[in-house]
Amino acid sequence: MIRSEKSVRFTAAEVDEFRQFGLDMSDVKNQADVEQELSRWAQLVAQERPDLLEKIARAMAEAKGRTLPTRFHVVAYEPD
Repeated sequence: MIRSEKSVRFTAAEVDEFRQFGLDMSDVKNQADVEQELSRWAQLVAQERPDLLEKIARAMAEAKGRTLPTRFHVVAYEPD
């Protein structure tokens, strides 16, 4: 990823890598776009594989030295 002020760009190889995980970064141009795509992806994973989303959240928390509650609940995202 290349950053220039508020703009972001991904190489074709990076776009292909992200696509393997279900992320479409081909039209991402700034940080807000990155956040929107990650949010879309997380919602999809929450619907299809909540167990996987929980595993990802736990691994992220562990990497930061934090803990999650024993069980957390995914709340449906309702866009404005």
